[in-house]
Amino acid sequence: MKKRSMKGWLYLLPAILFLGCFMVYPLIDVLIYSFEEGYNSASQTYYGIGLYNYRYVLHDPYFLQALRNTFILVIITVPLSTGIALLISLGLHAIKPLRNLYQTIYFLPYVTNTLAVGLVFMILFKKTAYSDGLVNLLLQWFGGSSVDFIDGPYWAKMFVLCFYTIWVVMPFKVLILTSALASVNPEYYSAAKMDATSKSRVFFKITLPMISPMIFYLVITGFIGAFKAYSDAVALFGTDLNAAGMNTIVGYVYDMLYGNSGGYPSFASAAALILFAIVLTITCVNLLISKKHVHY
Repeated sequence: MKKRSMKGWLYLLPAILFLGCFMVYPLIDVLIYSFEEGYNSASQTYYGIGLYNYRYVLHDPYFLQALRNTFILVIITVPLSTGIALLISLGLHAIKPLRNLYQTIYFLPYVTNTLAVGLVFMILFKKTAYSDGLVNLLLQWFGGSSVDFIDGPYWAKMFVLCFYTIWVVMPFKVLILTSALASVNPEYYSAAKMDATSKSRVFFKITLPMISPMIFYLVITGFIGAFKAYSDAVALFGTDLNAAGMNTIVGYVYDMLYGNSGGYPSFASAAALILFAIVLTITCVNLLISKKHVHY
């Protein structure tokens, strides 16, 4: 038995070394950086240990702006993208002919480069000296007034960012939910049909409970992905997200490290650990809720 155990650990050794080098060590390093006050990147020195970095970050208006943007993005995009993906998946599941073709079409945005999709969205929404953009032309055609969605008011920029984020994450969610619907045992539906059960009752009493593990998985990964959003905002508003008022927490961490006013790994580490704490808390809350509403 001891020999088998040793053999198992040997098989796991490459994975343990990889995780230790690229996940555990960086996390410990970030934790140490976050408590080092007045850290100087050039001389690799600091003058004390304490909570100053956390106090600075939590009072920094740029971080508070990034925090607000991230929370708005999470609150809007995660429920909407999951709900719309569920509706599309139900439609695809009901369509027998050409189902694979439709699934492929819906999955195309997921395999397209994020920045390329962002560039297309910027062209659609951005007002220039030569054109108001396709979206504004449609608004004017229906009697509305044109809006500068890229350089205009905050609500317009947030609308574009949320719309873009939902567009990008939708294909993956549609694929997962379509697969989940296909895996539901058809005998349940046959029994419900014999009892003349209404479609709404079948959905809420059979379909939804049976695919609830996949929905829960998508909600958890959706929260984590939305909190890590950065490239979406860069694709739409450029690299100077603070000037655009559309920075995210990950963008703030990047700016503190490599931006024009960067070179502050201690502040970046504190912001990263705050983000880690937020994501961990929300994940734990979701896990507690799932015990009552997810059926395995």
